[in-house]
Amino acid sequence: MMSRLPHIVLTWAAFLVMTVSASAQLKVAIVDMREAVNSTAEVKKAVQALEVRLKPKQDEGARLQKELQDIQGKLQTLQGKLTPQGESDLVSQGQRKQKELQRLQEDLNSELEREQNDVGTRALQRMRDVVKKLAEEQQLDVVIDVGNAIYFKPALEITKAAIAAYDKAYPAK
Repeated sequence: MMSRLPHIVLTWAAFLVMTVSASAQLKVAIVDMREAVNSTAEVKKAVQALEVRLKPKQDEGARLQKELQDIQGKLQTLQGKLTPQGESDLVSQGQRKQKELQRLQEDLNSELEREQNDVGTRALQRMRDVVKKLAEEQQLDVVIDVGNAIYFKPALEITKAAIAAYDKAYPAK
């Protein structure tokens, strides 16, 4: 049902366009919501801050990865030369490093996902409000996301105007 919803909406919009255009000129605009949200100063700054905040954990992951590779290299080069206890110790050490690396990667992914959800949800709602205000100011009848448009004239796109209006309404702090 959900996969048919965009088609139903587009069919309805096409019907509306044909019906209204017979009596009056319908004013339509196109916006790329993904580009609009990701191009705002607020989101760019949040992404940059997140990268800085996660850098130490990423560096720690790179260090653990190198240590793990070193252990694996020792196991290969010293194969048959180590005592069973020495080999067992290296294998255990490698397993601990592997678990530590896996936990770190899971923590990084979790933090990244949580931050993307927080910032993305807030920015998307704000962008919807900005686009609605732009539509009202420009007396537009309908604004369609570029993902739902098969073809449109470039003059109909208001993405850059939406980004500028967003940055003005919600300056990056």
